[in-house]
Amino acid sequence: MAGWQWILAQADGAEAEPPADAGGADAGGADAAVDGAADAAGAAAGGVDPANPDSLSAAGEAAKQDAMNAWDGLMSGDVGAAMPLFEKYLFPALIALAILIIAYFVGKFLSRTASAPITRRVDATLGKFIGKLIFYAIMIFALLGVLGRYGISVAGFAAVLAAAGFAIAMAFQGTLGNFAAGIMLLVFRPFKVGDVINAAGITAKVDAIDLFTTTFDTPDNRRIIVPNGQIAGGTIENISFHTQRRVDVTTGADYSASIDETRKALEKAAESLGDKMIQGEGRGYQIVLGDLGDSSVNWTVRFWCNAADFWGVKEALTRAVKMHLDEAGIGIPFPQMDVHLTKSDD
Repeated sequence: MAGWQWILAQADGAEAEPPADAGGADAGGADAAVDGAADAAGAAAGGVDPANPDSLSAAGEAAKQDAMNAWDGLMSGDVGAAMPLFEKYLFPALIALAILIIAYFVGKFLSRTASAPITRRVDATLGKFIGKLIFYAIMIFALLGVLGRYGISVAGFAAVLAAAGFAIAMAFQGTLGNFAAGIMLLVFRPFKVGDVINAAGITAKVDAIDLFTTTFDTPDNRRIIVPNGQIAGGTIENISFHTQRRVDVTTGADYSASIDETRKALEKAAESLGDKMIQGEGRGYQIVLGDLGDSSVNWTVRFWCNAADFWGVKEALTRAVKMHLDEAGIGIPFPQMDVHLTKSDD
């Protein structure tokens, strides 16, 4: 201020000594102004750090003070006193809410767009999982963007989430293991909904594959829910994966029976189900002389059919083998026990 007074005195023609510290004072004021602006910019850039209790406390006190000032102004009839409260809190909150609503609808649209072709062409469960993954990823990014836009430190927020996530992971190790196994089942797809599999000690039809469990329906209409970790950690046999299956029926014949006659009888049994047989290379039927057992000559009839007809063909082929062996007069040995009684003279 002293520097400006000397300049005005010179303009009026008055004589005045220039202040000795005018330049230093002006320079000091300018430096102070620059330092203050820098501090304000740093504070604005830093925002509120959720991991710092002092930062949260300061932000809460500032909001409380603004609210009290607005209330005092309104009580005294000054409506304009509430405008800073609207500008600092209400308007940004409305904008943040609008951004989250838009992100919600965009996430829903993109999740449906991405999951629909996967559901139609690959698997319904995998399509549902991809859709949820896209939706929640968009919502998380939108939330983090809003927090960073309005001065809340995303880095501190991420640190808090990481600490909480570590604690949750330690508490739910088994559950998270089932979740990881569910991801593997959905990505690598060793089976799908509708398949009949043998896994975790059960043989049943898959009804649903979720992120944590898999639901089965047994042939006798029981519902079984198995954790995914037990399925992924063991051997999985997909019984219905192929559209064609081979039926094996093993039988025995008397040692006194002719080998050729027995083969002919078994061939007639297989040919009697010709309408169920699949022709082609490596298909059809085969009559295999297995081994010479303790009391019988063992044979195996191998018959190829559609997987959907497996159990019906197995029963029909077993019946045909028995009937054609009986017609040929060939007996099927069965275990016998001879008991010898000895009478003692005593």
